[in-house]
Amino acid sequence: MKKIILLLFLAPLLFTSCQYFENLVPSEKELLQKELKAINWKEVDEFPSVANCDTIEDKTLRRHCFFEYMTQLIQQKLSVDTLSILYPELDTIDVKVTIFPNSTLQFEPKFPKDSVVYDAIKIDSILKARLVGFPKINPAIKRGIPVKTQFILPVILKVE
Repeated sequence: MKKIILLLFLAPLLFTSCQYFENLVPSEKELLQKELKAINWKEVDEFPSVANCDTIEDKTLRRHCFFEYMTQLIQQKLSVDTLSILYPELDTIDVKVTIFPNSTLQFEPKFPKDSVVYDAIKIDSILKARLVGFPKINPAIKRGIPVKTQFILPVILKVE
């Protein structure tokens, strides 16, 4: 008789206890939303890189190496003649660089909004003609996936 009473007493606990465990496990959607909110989409895990900088272990130094390399290469390609002849007063140009996940590059000149002195279309066509033949650039990485990045490099055209 004691066993039956004890069993009747414990039976409701056994049947209702499973509900407590169900509520403790969040759904896939909740986990996904929580994870997406935790990710900082404005920063990448690894910056773009070139072979010359890949051997550097420190992330900050590797990033600095990459930006120095890109700036010097763009300066070298643009210093040939065309821009300095067309615009002798132009000593520095900001170039918006876009690196796509498939390692392709896109360059776009950036001017102050109030600047009407320069022909942006002509300068853009010069950039497209001169800024070709770059070595392979490894795209930035976010959570193990190549991603598109954009940055603006100040390129000095006149070195005196």
